[in-house]
Amino acid sequence: MNTKEIVSALTIAGSDSGGGAGIQADLKTFAAHGVHGLSAIAALTAQHTRGVVGVHLPPVDFLRAQIDACFDDFSIGAVKTGMLADGMIIAAVVDALLLYTRVQGQLPVVVDPVMVATSGATLLEAGAVAAMRMHLLPLATVLTPNLPEAEILLNRRIQSLQAMHKAAHDLLGMGPRAVLLKGGHLQATGDIVDVYVDVHGHAQEFTHARMELQAHGTGCTLASAIAANLCLRHSPQDACRAATDYVHAALVRGYRPGRSDVVMLDHFGAAPAK
Repeated sequence: MNTKEIVSALTIAGSDSGGGAGIQADLKTFAAHGVHGLSAIAALTAQHTRGVVGVHLPPVDFLRAQIDACFDDFSIGAVKTGMLADGMIIAAVVDALLLYTRVQGQLPVVVDPVMVATSGATLLEAGAVAAMRMHLLPLATVLTPNLPEAEILLNRRIQSLQAMHKAAHDLLGMGPRAVLLKGGHLQATGDIVDVYVDVHGHAQEFTHARMELQAHGTGCTLASAIAANLCLRHSPQDACRAATDYVHAALVRGYRPGRSDVVMLDHFGAAPAK
């Protein structure tokens, strides 16, 4: 029996009945990194590889009960947030994170500002964007928007790599300690370039070859891989570098379990060496 202290990662996000994104992708990613995974389900989705069929939001009090239960019994090394569908849910999560940061000190938080599913389904109420900007982003150790999400947060278009660097720094000004701006939507061809910046003045581009496929769960997997690496005490910059490599490897080994052409990531085949 392993008697050393086990550090856990907590995901506060939506459930994906199709198993490729959300809570399901997060827990598989944590396990692949050798980190115990905890979950607080902020939304239930009925979805498959062709899209989101329906969304149900559990009572906010029950979401808070899930978060409290996790902190009551586990040593939590990082938190990852995903789909937080409305302002009340964001407020409850912010309140909990503020409390437990005061109780246990520094708590790495990875914020994936989920707004729209790959299929196009809206996953965040328009009125909740302001709550995310004002209250959640300042708690982020790492913020991981894709370009459409960054455009909503900044209220402007981002149409070049130079504009991505400017946008990443402007997002940094909203309060997170680091930003990883994902570049997959920048263009249809050529390498994918993600831009990393942090409050210590570090800046780096992470470049990977583009694959001609439609994937599901890449954003969730990336953010949870960053959280897992923060649990393992990597710096934010190193955690982001390792996470982008992990997602690329999981895509290379991806598979198609549904009746569409959408690819699911192979979370365990791409697991980093221990």
